[in-house]
Amino acid sequence: MIGTQLIDDYARRISDEKQASVLDGASAGTEKRYQVLHRDYGDPDALRRLAGAIKDHTLQHLGDYLVQAEKALLARGVKVHFAATGDEAKETILGILRGHGVTRLTKSKSMAAEEIHLNPYLMENGIECLESDLGEFIIQLDNDVPSHIVKPIIHKNRREIAKTFRREGVADDYNDDPGTITRRARVFLRKKYMEAQACITGANFVCADSGRMLLVTNEGNSRFGMAPAPVHVALVGIEKLVPRERDLAVFLNLLGRSATAQQLTVYTEFINGPRAPGQPDGPEHMHVVFMDNGRTDVLASNCREILRCIRCGACQNVCPIYRQASGHAYRTTYGGPIGAVLSPLLFGDRFPELADLPKASTLCGACNEVCPVNIPIPDLLLRLRDKAKREGIHSPAAIPMSPFATLATSPSLWRTAMTMSNAMNHLPVEVAPVKPLQDWLGQRTLPPFRGGQFRKWFKNRDRS
Repeated sequence: MIGTQLIDDYARRISDEKQASVLDGASAGTEKRYQVLHRDYGDPDALRRLAGAIKDHTLQHLGDYLVQAEKALLARGVKVHFAATGDEAKETILGILRGHGVTRLTKSKSMAAEEIHLNPYLMENGIECLESDLGEFIIQLDNDVPSHIVKPIIHKNRREIAKTFRREGVADDYNDDPGTITRRARVFLRKKYMEAQACITGANFVCADSGRMLLVTNEGNSRFGMAPAPVHVALVGIEKLVPRERDLAVFLNLLGRSATAQQLTVYTEFINGPRAPGQPDGPEHMHVVFMDNGRTDVLASNCREILRCIRCGACQNVCPIYRQASGHAYRTTYGGPIGAVLSPLLFGDRFPELADLPKASTLCGACNEVCPVNIPIPDLLLRLRDKAKREGIHSPAAIPMSPFATLATSPSLWRTAMTMSNAMNHLPVEVAPVKPLQDWLGQRTLPPFRGGQFRKWFKNRDRS
C-alpha cells in the first residue's frame, strides 16, 4: 500500500535537530556493530542462527520451561507471580509494594514496565518511582517517552539535557559537557538509592534450569538500586526464558555487540535470589512477576518468531524508516522494525489504527540481517499486511492494490501500460487518478522512468 500513513505525517513534522540526533546515533551503532562482530567471529551468521534456534526451541516448550523456572526460583527463596495482562501485572506489583510498606523506590530500565506504563500507575497510587538509568531519568524529567529500546534518549542532544537539568534543579547552572552531565546525575541519584525501600528491574534472561536471573547494564544502576533496598521486584516477559545457563554464552556475546558494539556489557549481573545469610547487602525479599500481556496470543500466531527478540535495538539502528522518523513516530512503546511487528500483535485489538505500522517499511531486509536471533522481520511484516487486508483494516489514505494486481496479471494490459510509461515523466502530480496517490506523489520525488525497452530488445536480439 502506498498511501500517506500517520508515520509519514510525524516524520514531516520532526525537527531537523531531532532527526540529526536519531540519524547520527543509529548509524554509528550499526557501523560499530558490524566491525566488532566481524572482527571477533569468522561466521557471525552461524552464531545468529544458533541463537535463533535456541529461542525457537524455548518458545516451542515455553509452558514446560515456565514450570521449571518457577520451581527453580522458589527453591532460591524467590516469590513467583504470574500476570495474564498488563493491568494484572501492575496490580500485582502494587500489592507487593504495599505489602512491604514501600512508598519510595528506584527503578532500573525495563521495556516491559514501559509497555504497561508502570511508572504513572505507581505514582498515581502514592508510590514515588524514580528511574535510575540515565537516559530514562532524563525522559522522566522531561515527561517524555523513550524512542529507542537501548538508547531511550537517542532523539535528544546534550544541549537539551543540560537545559532539563537546570530547569529541574538537578544542576544549578547550564553545562552541556557530557562528563559533567553524568556526574551531576550520579550525585543526584546516589542519595535516592539510599532512601529507596525497593528496587524494580526487568530481566534480560531467566535461566529455567537454575532459576538465576540475568541483568545487563552499562551504568551499574540496577546494582546500586538493589544493594541498599530491602525489596526487589522483577517484571519479566514470559519470553525471556532460556533453557540452560550455558545458553547465555551465545546470547551475551551477541547482545553486547548488537546493542552497543561492546564485547560484553559493562555490568553483567547474575541474580541468585534474595540476600543469603552472611551477605553484606542486597534485598531481603525478591519477587518475580512473569507477564503474558498478549504474548501467548503472539505465540499462537504465524508471527511467533518475533518473541525471539532480546531487545538489542540493532534493527532500529539500521532501519531507514526509523532513522528518518524516530521511535516516537510509531506511537507505542516499541519503535522501528521490532515495533512494526510487535506493537500490532500486542496492542492491535485495542488500537486497530496500529495496522499501518507494518507498512512503515521498505522491506529492504536490513533488519533481518542484523538481528542477533535471526528474526525474519520482513516476512512477518508481510504476514501482518496480509492479516490487515483479510480483516478489512485499512490505514489512512491506503490505496487498494487490486488495480495493480489486475494490470500485473494481464500480459496485454501490461504491455500497453509499458508503452505509455514514458508519459509518466511528464504527468503533473495533480492529475494522478486517485487522490491518495496525488498526496503521496506530492511528498515524494520519483526517479525518471527509463524502462520499457526490454521487450523490443528481446524480440530483436541475435538468437544465433
